[in-house]
Amino acid sequence: MPTVDVIIELDGGIVLIERKNPPFGWALPGGFVDYGESFEQAAVREAYEETGLKVTLTEQLHTYSDPDRDPRLHTATTVFTATAYGTPRAADDALRVGIFSRDNLPELVFDHARILADYFRKKKTNCSEKKF
Repeated sequence: MPTVDVIIELDGGIVLIERKNPPFGWALPGGFVDYGESFEQAAVREAYEETGLKVTLTEQLHTYSDPDRDPRLHTATTVFTATAYGTPRAADDALRVGIFSRDNLPELVFDHARILADYFRKKKTNCSEKKF
């Protein structure tokens, strides 16, 4: 199943949501790509639905496809980075929303700890794969 996740850079940190549904815990905003929707459209939609933020995608980070990344079913996620302005608010599948730095990340569900480790490593080395 194709999914997207979005690393939203805001106020010097990363926006994360606490999930309302299993698996419970903190995660990147994201979700399933709807039929007929591009991955980029899905990323913008999911970010808005879960955080209330209108995002501007800045980079495609990577696609993660480990069959065990989601305990519910086999998913592959394409991860985007984005910028946004405003105050995030929890909505849709999000119970709460927060802004976290690299040094105060909560325990994350799925493979989001790995995704953020890759993001911070690339950010540190200024290495990117695809610019929009």
